[in-house]
Amino acid sequence: MSKRASPDDRRRDLIAATVRVLAERGAAGASVRTIAAAAGVSPGLVTHHFGGVDRLVAASYDHIAAQVAAALETAVAGAGPAPRARLGAYVAANFTAPIADPALLATWLALWSLARGDAAMLARHEQHYAAFRARLEDLLGACGVAAERLRLTAIGVTALVDGLWLELCLSPDSFSADEARRIAADYLAGL
Repeated sequence: MSKRASPDDRRRDLIAATVRVLAERGAAGASVRTIAAAAGVSPGLVTHHFGGVDRLVAASYDHIAAQVAAALETAVAGAGPAPRARLGAYVAANFTAPIADPALLATWLALWSLARGDAAMLARHEQHYAAFRARLEDLLGACGVAAERLRLTAIGVTALVDGLWLELCLSPDSFSADEARRIAADYLAGL
């Protein structure tokens, strides 16, 4: 006799399946049927647990963003108390698994494509990026960046990280994660 999955387990399974489908098939391939098949459940469970594919995709966006934030915070916690080391760890973690991953890039691309045409997804995207930049502002402020420069400096660091991360995931043979970390560290040292 098999044990029936709990509702929380079933939701986690559906989110994991959605992330895989988004990475493999893009936003256009993320249908209720495709996701349900990937999760090994009936399509009715998507509606039962999430009310439809849009809410499931939104929950998947939140899940991925939370995973990235947790990986970044783990790096900061492991860096010790020195503010510059904590900032460096936050930035450098973007070029290491689980963040520097072509499958994660594929998932993000699918989610970003949805954000371009859906106001709710765009708001979700802006919320997650605002949290990333706010954390950068905290870390930069602890390093002595003046309050009036924090916002723009965080935007600049975010742009650098995003560009290096994107190229590292798209073309991992063009430069290494170590080189990406060195580029970012040089930029941070110049602040």
